[in-house]
Amino acid sequence: MKIKPLGDRVVIKNLEAEETTRGGIILAGAAKEKPVMAEVLAVGPGGNVDGKEITMNVKVGEKVIYSKYAGTEVKLDGEEYIIVRQGDILAIVE
Repeated sequence: MKIKPLGDRVVIKNLEAEETTRGGIILAGAAKEKPVMAEVLAVGPGGNVDGKEITMNVKVGEKVIYSKYAGTEVKLDGEEYIIVRQGDILAIVE
């Protein structure tokens, strides 16, 4: 099953959070921060959204940084995805 986002929505999947600090300390599950870096899996068509013309600036396969508590979490076929608006994406990681 595939997810096809509508309007200015983007489907992303979180990248794994770091389990150790730079100093080599292993973090417990509760101490890890919610990841804010993800990979783009699908991009909506953009177009006229809420009366504004939206051009999509992200592409499938790019790594992005998004707002910490943005989007809607969806579980499909045992995988977890997040659907966010393009405006919730803060940066593209190159």
